[in-house]
Amino acid sequence: MLKLLLVAAVIALGWWLLVRQRRTARPETLSAEEARALLGVGPDADADAIRLAHRRLIAQVHPDAGGTVELARRVNLARDVALAALSGETSRR
Repeated sequence: MLKLLLVAAVIALGWWLLVRQRRTARPETLSAEEARALLGVGPDADADAIRLAHRRLIAQVHPDAGGTVELARRVNLARDVALAALSGETSRR
């Protein structure tokens, strides 16, 4: 009976931590300027330059290369935001 209570307590704690983490996690946003600065490209950079900068930077911050998941996530977000801003600019022209 004690083992059953212990297992139930561990499952409940794991569930509570998972729900709490999801509830407090908020999606992060970057402006196009912040994304370009993080990637190290200028405001006139084209899609190829953005992708090249992303590849260069992700090779340094990827978890497999000694970086962290958070850094890789931010670099990927910066690439996505910069490319989306670029496509938004070209569609307005």
